[in-house]
Amino acid sequence: MSERKYEFSWDLIGDVEKARPNLGPTLRIEAYRLMQFCFRDVLEQRYGADEADKIFYEAGEVAGRHFYHNAVVPKPDSFSKLVSQLQELLRNLGVGILRVEDSNLDSLSFTLTVSEDLDCSGLPELGYEICIYDEGFLAGILEAYTGKKFLVKEIDCWCTSERTCRFGAAPQAS
Repeated sequence: MSERKYEFSWDLIGDVEKARPNLGPTLRIEAYRLMQFCFRDVLEQRYGADEADKIFYEAGEVAGRHFYHNAVVPKPDSFSKLVSQLQELLRNLGVGILRVEDSNLDSLSFTLTVSEDLDCSGLPELGYEICIYDEGFLAGILEAYTGKKFLVKEIDCWCTSERTCRFGAAPQAS
């Protein structure tokens, strides 16, 4: 394997205020989706849909872990405080509106929804869920919070005619 050039660190976010004094920290959803779906298209052409899904999920996990360690401040001492912080952060960043539909803290299993999801809200019905990156992102956050690997699977999606994305989350079997 060759030397890595882009191992992710939070430093790659950069100093947005300094770098974008006129444009600021926001961008239009079209620009984000252009990048996301073009990456996905190239990965799918090169490696197939299943492998592209694995890459997007894994990238989401990396992002979720880094997001937890760098953006969730102070560290929550309860699941409800984690959810409250995430709701505010994700809404302020324009990622979506997070809700917890169901939670079992004994088994660490959850049903989460994200409305107005950055990845898919407003897209045409495709007949399948597309928020693979979001699955990994949520799994990464839950792993960073609990110390356990999670499996997160999208149950409902805008692209399957739902109007909110719904995710089932539970610890991975050892």
